Amino acid sequence: MQFTLEHKAPGCEARAGRIHTDHGEILTPIFMPVGTAGAVKGVHIHELKDDIKAQIILGNTYHLYLRPGMDVIREAGGLHRFNGWDRPILTDSGGFQVFSLSANRKLTEEGAAFRSHIDGSKHLFTPENVVDIQRTIGSDIMMALDECAPGTSDRQYTRKSLDLTKRWLERGWKHYKATEPLYGHYQSYFPIVQGCTYPDLRREAAGHAASLGADGYAIGGLAVGEPAEVMYDMIEVVNEILPVDRPRYLMGVGTPVNILEAIDRGVDMMDCVMPTRNGRNGLLFTPEGTMNMRNLKWAHDFSPLWEGGTSFVDSAYSKAYVRHLFIANELLAMQIASIHNLAFYLWLVGEARRHIVAGDFHAWKTEMVGKLGRRL
Repeated sequence: MQFTLEHKAPGCEARAGRIHTDHGEILTPIFMPVGTAGAVKGVHIHELKDDIKAQIILGNTYHLYLRPGMDVIREAGGLHRFNGWDRPILTDSGGFQVFSLSANRKLTEEGAAFRSHIDGSKHLFTPENVVDIQRTIGSDIMMALDECAPGTSDRQYTRKSLDLTKRWLERGWKHYKATEPLYGHYQSYFPIVQGCTYPDLRREAAGHAASLGADGYAIGGLAVGEPAEVMYDMIEVVNEILPVDRPRYLMGVGTPVNILEAIDRGVDMMDCVMPTRNGRNGLLFTPEGTMNMRNLKWAHDFSPLWEGGTSFVDSAYSKAYVRHLFIANELLAMQIASIHNLAFYLWLVGEARRHIVAGDFHAWKTEMVGKLGRRL
């Protein structure tokens, strides 16, 4: 994997770059739709490519490991062949999902023991077998196993958690270097920087991760309960340490405003379930603010869903019609909303890139942040 830094915005840390993988190039900054179980909910592959204009999607190690299982994935020839997506894929290590099962998991030096949320069966994720599982999945970018400490964790717990994450990272990195891809394409391995809301621990974690010389780095453990301003502070702290010539991935973030603020601070890659999850519940994002499509105010509004939108649903359907679909509990409403929101997110990072290249990103971002948080 190669990363080329092409432009830097004046007055802030925003960057425009290009990531080359064996499954294609990714123009950064980029938002990555989440396909937890190998599919972005309610969205076809051709819609991801042609309407949403996604360049890379996510899969999740925990969910794919449990269902359909690695035997099926390997027999299919990896996730790309299994789901028909021929562009880059990033897989989360599954650590966040395991650690969210607080009542059904146990952390040890060996790894994370947990019970399946599907059938209660016992399993163990180790730094090594998580690499093996992601080799079987065949993702272009693999993530290290880590512990995601809650945003409200005290220093003592965070210290212990970070030490474990660092030891796991060293084991995972060693196993990654000792193993080979299964399907003929290169796979990167990103360390994850933890440290909760403690700047010195974040710096320590970033320095430790950077010492490995990986292809890129992830910032984890944010947007998990801490205030937004604290999250932004931690991004700044970490990005002061991480190499400028490697992509930086902010995990699980977030709202459109969060995304622009992260880009402003030097983040290159982001993902979040918010566009599809909120869309399925009737909340649509636009450049002028958000729309609750269940509100009565849209009942007689026959204007396009998004004037000037980039996907076919934006011009094909009116606000009144989409509201009708939600009120009638039609499944099509959730599909339209998911496509619209994802297309908007990809438009947003594309516009961010355009303004970085043009040299006026910071002024544009400030104007956009003032609009994006409004309820229409």
